[in-house]
Amino acid sequence: MKLLSRVDTSVDGDLASGQLPIKVCMHVLERVRNDGRVLREASALIQEGFAVSIVDIESERSCPVEEDIHGIHVKHIIMPSWFNYSWRFNPWFLVTAACMFFRCVLRLIRTPADIYHVHDAKALPACYIAAWLRRTPLIFDAHELPLAEKTIRWRGLSRVSRYLLAGMVPRCAGVITVSPPIAYEICKRYHYPKVSLIRNIPAYKSVPRNDRLRRHLGLGPETRIALYQGHIQPDRQLDRLVRAAAFLERNMVIVLMGKDIGSTSAELEALASREGVADRLKILPPVPYEELLEWTASADIGLIVYSPDQSLNVKMCLPNKLFEYLMAGLPVIATSLDAVADILRTYNVGRIVPSLKPEDIGAAISEMLADHDAIASMRRNALEAVQHDLNWEKESQQLIRFYQDILGMLSKAQYRHEPLSNSVSMLAIEGEHDEHSLRS
Repeated sequence: MKLLSRVDTSVDGDLASGQLPIKVCMHVLERVRNDGRVLREASALIQEGFAVSIVDIESERSCPVEEDIHGIHVKHIIMPSWFNYSWRFNPWFLVTAACMFFRCVLRLIRTPADIYHVHDAKALPACYIAAWLRRTPLIFDAHELPLAEKTIRWRGLSRVSRYLLAGMVPRCAGVITVSPPIAYEICKRYHYPKVSLIRNIPAYKSVPRNDRLRRHLGLGPETRIALYQGHIQPDRQLDRLVRAAAFLERNMVIVLMGKDIGSTSAELEALASREGVADRLKILPPVPYEELLEWTASADIGLIVYSPDQSLNVKMCLPNKLFEYLMAGLPVIATSLDAVADILRTYNVGRIVPSLKPEDIGAAISEMLADHDAIASMRRNALEAVQHDLNWEKESQQLIRFYQDILGMLSKAQYRHEPLSNSVSMLAIEGEHDEHSLRS
């Protein structure tokens, strides 16, 4: 089954004349208003002259079926709040999944598009069918390594999912992902010639130093703060940071700031009390995203302490918080995560923890916080990196070039009367790889 053998002639005329915008329909199987990556990509394409719409999932029944969010036209599929389209099998899984699948396919087919752009593997099947039926090219945007987590508990469903994914990914007109290791792994697993890298980097913002966290927590100006920001949830293994607090030097604290998932915050606070570190471990609720960098800039260093052995996605991740720390001028202490370690070494903006033992984590935090000259140097490096390289204004150009390549392949495929999938392979063979290419 080929995804594209021709495109509507009106689209061909648009490409040639440039008079009408290319219509892009994005699809995400969650609330798009909570997904900064999808909104950033859609906005970048709109600024470049594309007409972008998004089909997403909305649980609020009072929400309109269609609305504009930050200037992007969004079409909602309204589902009840209890619905969770995960890969976990339960008695109602197949019923709810089938219902969602058909609703998504119908909504996508009814959305005019010259290119479909699907975000994540869960949304891929419906968008793949819609693109195939409309004979329209499909872009797959993998926010993580597909099916890397063992969340599909029914073995039969797991095998079917892997089989379907192996058939769909090679037929996509283009594939995007978030970190170099994940891109390489997708190439290897799905025999895809070239996966483009578009990282989760925020738009550039100059953020002055301040004392928000110290004032909020009632800490003196001499207190040094190591900050973890992000979801406070069990699989982040944040208990390591609680235990590491016992090894901090005087006037140093660890702050965990983010959304509490389940009862994780209460469990960590109880652990801190048992360990006798309640004065060195503070937990705060999340702040509005538009204020986040100001809060971040009031810390001294940022923390990314995940176990590389937890999963492939953790080992290969390039989390948003890394770039948020750097945007706020914070040096970073991280565990040996491939893509994160590469950024820290390339720009000299942090250090790698030698092990996950609490005493090693605590010693690494204490050593960095005590070294004022090193922190000042890495802060300058971080601010220079985000101003010149690590910002969405520059990263979004990768997306625009990616789309230009897709449109170029589309024109060639129409001229040669051949499937677009052939042109995808030829592009990888003939084209030079840029700085984000996997094969360089």
